[in-house]
Amino acid sequence: MSSKLERTGPRILTIGEEADQQRIDNFLIKTFKGVPKSRIYKMLRKGEVRVNKGRIKPVYRLQIGDQVRLPPAHVLVAEQASGLTDKQKSDIEETILYEDKGLIVINKPSGLAVHGGSGISQGVIERLRMARPEQKGLELVHRLDRDTSGLLLIAKRRSALRQLHQLQRENRVDKRYLALLSGHWKREKISCAEPLKKSHVGGERIVRVDPTGKAALTRFRVQRSCSDFMLVEAKLETGRTHQIRVHAQSLGTPIVGDTKYGDETVNQQCREQGIRRLFLHAWRLTFPWGENGAESGRKMTFEAPLEENLVNAFEMMCSNEEK
Repeated sequence: MSSKLERTGPRILTIGEEADQQRIDNFLIKTFKGVPKSRIYKMLRKGEVRVNKGRIKPVYRLQIGDQVRLPPAHVLVAEQASGLTDKQKSDIEETILYEDKGLIVINKPSGLAVHGGSGISQGVIERLRMARPEQKGLELVHRLDRDTSGLLLIAKRRSALRQLHQLQRENRVDKRYLALLSGHWKREKISCAEPLKKSHVGGERIVRVDPTGKAALTRFRVQRSCSDFMLVEAKLETGRTHQIRVHAQSLGTPIVGDTKYGDETVNQQCREQGIRRLFLHAWRLTFPWGENGAESGRKMTFEAPLEENLVNAFEMMCSNEEK
């Protein structure tokens, strides 16, 4: 794979969790690949880059919800030698559960990143853009971890992206996940409000419970218990990085298949039962939407069922207990 210089037009980006508290100069260096640092600092000095319509200094730290205006620039972009294969095109199209004039809802498979970077040449958004070169406005609305499967929202136009980001800021998007946890609780429902702090250790992003961290709230409800495991629904009230995974760990019941925050002995046991991935799935999203966007006011619910192999493995674990 090679790279080429490509001129981008002016853009407005909404800052999400992944760039929260990052310095604006470092954010621009990462965003404007191939652009000399001297040019980037000149953009800042001349006010070509604006945050929330105002000038900022290079040391400014971005916050979730910030609107960053980027000027035109020549940036390095990955150039695929042969584009997508016919199978890759059909595979990405088959993940689409819903589509209208402004929105695409995808059921992302585990193991596929939502975007390229850090050694990953293609993610969901790159593949979809390559499969649909005529659609110039495709943008991720939110993100899922690479190993998390399930519902992912992609905006087809800038107006839809703004509406969906506004809904998220107002906490009007109801997000539900399914996870298999190792262990048992005495209660059917448990809420975890431990604050979470993000850091980097040896180049790897790690999130820990920390009193100086950001407020976070996850509501868990047990759907079924068997053997030494619980299938739970997790409702996100906040959207912190690795939130469900770290909150589950903090309760002493880590997610099965979690190689970063889980129990390796349990993970090995479950691999032998056929669960060879992180058992975390974004299964339901509810928010106001319609053909005309959020203005319709009608709540819509999108659901993506668990992969059949996960369901079968869990049922097998339960049936072994009953024998």
